[in-house]
Amino acid sequence: MDILLGIDLGTSGVKVLAMERAGKILATTTRNYPLYQPRAGWSEQEPEDWWNGVVGAVRDLLQEQHIDAGAVRGLAVSGQMHGSVFLDDRQQVIRRPLLWNDTRTFPQCQTITETIGEERLIELAGNPALEGFTGPKVLWLKENEPEHYNRLATLLLPKDYILYRLTGRLCTEVSDAAGTLLFDVRNRKWSGQIMDLLDLKPSMLPEVLESPDTVGTLTAEAASATGLPAGVRVIAGGADNACSAVGNGIVSEGLVLASLGSSGTVVAYTAQMKSDPGGRIHSFNHAIPGRWYLMGVMLSAAASFQWFRDTFAEAETILARSLPDSAEHLLNRAAETVAPGSDGVMFLPYLSGERTPHRDAKARGVFFGLAPVHAKKHLTRAVMEGVAFGMRDSLELIQDLGITATQIRITGGGAKSPLWRQIIADVFDHPVVTTNIEEGPAIGAALLAGVGVGLFRDVEEAVRDIVEITGTTEPNASHAAIYRDLYPLYQRLYQSLKPEFAEAFDILERFNP
Repeated sequence: MDILLGIDLGTSGVKVLAMERAGKILATTTRNYPLYQPRAGWSEQEPEDWWNGVVGAVRDLLQEQHIDAGAVRGLAVSGQMHGSVFLDDRQQVIRRPLLWNDTRTFPQCQTITETIGEERLIELAGNPALEGFTGPKVLWLKENEPEHYNRLATLLLPKDYILYRLTGRLCTEVSDAAGTLLFDVRNRKWSGQIMDLLDLKPSMLPEVLESPDTVGTLTAEAASATGLPAGVRVIAGGADNACSAVGNGIVSEGLVLASLGSSGTVVAYTAQMKSDPGGRIHSFNHAIPGRWYLMGVMLSAAASFQWFRDTFAEAETILARSLPDSAEHLLNRAAETVAPGSDGVMFLPYLSGERTPHRDAKARGVFFGLAPVHAKKHLTRAVMEGVAFGMRDSLELIQDLGITATQIRITGGGAKSPLWRQIIADVFDHPVVTTNIEEGPAIGAALLAGVGVGLFRDVEEAVRDIVEITGTTEPNASHAAIYRDLYPLYQRLYQSLKPEFAEAFDILERFNP
């Protein structure tokens, strides 16, 4: 039996998955690690915590889940994007990496935009300068910690640090490099023009592989630490969103993935490089050689529902302790009794600002249209509808770039709710399908490992063999008509409130610096 390992290096912890060539998942293990937030807006982690998490999770897989180490043919790593691992010339970590959700680099983003010009930056890097990206973090280091910048010899992404610890090779691959803002996404190589314009040293950039390429084999030290044989091949893998797209089968034209996780993403495959002139949609290199994907991101999708549950559903939480149902299920059952449109209540899901389509860190959540007739069940449904409208924003922008959605696949924790799936189908006015895949990034990494070691001919064959459609939710025509009329109102609400969002934010900043 041939076994493939997929390692998903997340923000809260690492997941390791063991899968047979035929697609059966044999076992999964997780190890958590801390997040450090020394100041408001700062978010950092220790690479040694990542490594210890990977080692512990792999050992748990072998020892507690009884996976045969000798049957492991290969492994690949998926990971959180945009983090900045700064290494010196002895490959030692200089300081804690700044993560994807670190927002300290607003001044550096302004510098990048002013220096390069937003239109030219989008043409080269496929994206505007956003605080989460890696390039602004390098500028921040140069401007704020010059003693650390002067020691900087190699810049890696989080999962690439794990590849280094596993194999001893300093490298990255295209799907993760695409999220640095230092990469020529169209031509799949580092951008000398961007590096020159920002006066950054090109020598810090590692070699770039394609996602199914072999990085190397486990070093003796890594084999001893993990319990795996030294000859196991390590495949480059990919960024978490690219691996999730692979794991959910988004590998051909017309396939779109809507992910209802804490954040919400809409990802579409494209065989040609496309970019939104307004920078509202991300353009990244796919984990499939020679391919790309477009992605819209809303910052609070299932996180909006979690906030609502934690803030307003104390009664349901207490009741659920004595029932087989969860608080979420009780909220869903009540919301099912409310008509589409929530009897006039609308929710803007901008609890943490918004990325797509507004790129507005000052936007905030809003309930609109409240009246004495409204109860908790109306607000619950309004939250779900508001998130669906927000995801439609991304789908509309993707379609505006010439992508026709022939099939929309839905995944993530929120997609487990039949009501929310129906609302998404109705708001999109398009069927949404579920698959047999629940561990998207880890499965995607395992499939890339299979391609890399030759168990699959290519990524497309891996997906055809493993990913299956398990269900379809058709839109309700009458409900879709209601949402078709409400969607423009949802869009106008943000535009109407945009100046007030900024004013309220600035007032709070003045009184709470």
